[in-house]
Amino acid sequence: MKAKKMIMRFTTASIVSMCAIFSSAQAARIAIGPPASETNSVSKVILDAYGITDYQAFQESFGNAADLVQDGNIDISFGILGVPAGSIESLNASTGDVIMLGLTDEVIAKAEEANGYQSYTIPSDAYAFLDADVPTIAAFAIMVANNDTIDEELGYQLAKVMVENSKEITHAQGVQLSLENALNGAAGLPIHPGAKRYYEEQGLVVEGPVAELKANADNRKSEFTLGTGSQGGTYYPLGGEIANIWNQHTEGNFTNVETGASLENLASISRGRMDVGMSVHVPAIDAVNGEGQFQGRKVENVSFIGHVYPEVVQIVTRKRTGITSLEDLAK
Repeated sequence: MKAKKMIMRFTTASIVSMCAIFSSAQAARIAIGPPASETNSVSKVILDAYGITDYQAFQESFGNAADLVQDGNIDISFGILGVPAGSIESLNASTGDVIMLGLTDEVIAKAEEANGYQSYTIPSDAYAFLDADVPTIAAFAIMVANNDTIDEELGYQLAKVMVENSKEITHAQGVQLSLENALNGAAGLPIHPGAKRYYEEQGLVVEGPVAELKANADNRKSEFTLGTGSQGGTYYPLGGEIANIWNQHTEGNFTNVETGASLENLASISRGRMDVGMSVHVPAIDAVNGEGQFQGRKVENVSFIGHVYPEVVQIVTRKRTGITSLEDLAK
């Protein structure tokens, strides 16, 4: 009886600490984002900045990664998402022990230098489980067009509807689709002439190069594809709502397509397989300049349509892993 009682006491009191010890004794299992995604690229920049090389990389979409974190099969998941992100709120609702990992000032500075992201603070009231602000980095999610299929008048309509019909969007990030924010992320990119015409009509000053179009309204096709991201992220549901308002208020029919997000969308536009796509502005700049992930394969048929929302790097784990910061993995 005595021995049995000791075993029961050990099992109930120590299981959490045992899990933490087991996790720390092995290489951390980290979801770094799908192949050819901006999440994948940024995750590697951040991990390299910390000097973290000993980890198991899982190239999952954020939705799949959140499920694996919930099940205990992944320790940490990186995501580039709007704030608040529904998938993170759902994860915490299911587990009750989510931790969001912040970045050090040194790592933020390295990330800014390496990829053009900017310092960003997630406020403590963004999620119910936060008890302090979280320092991280962010960029701009933008909408880009294929210059070979989106003619000037259609580009004008796309930009106009994104701004003037944004109140029809129920997604939390829909409030970011405003005239005030419309040109965020445009610097360094050619702008679609239709979008330029609309913004200038609204009194905005549009600087930078204007894209040259091959698309012509006289032979415009009727069906268009909008590349978004994975279902567990922000791009897919928000993109679906944007496609809906375009379908209601423009002359085209747009289908929301699940993809690996930024890099895949830009590459698909380059190959003529996509008409409009969502992207972080940083890889879009790389694409038009033939740099970074697009080294030697410049994308010459892509242009800026409008800003969508701020893209924030969010890194989550669970208390049961025993990980309290990324620095823990560098030791």
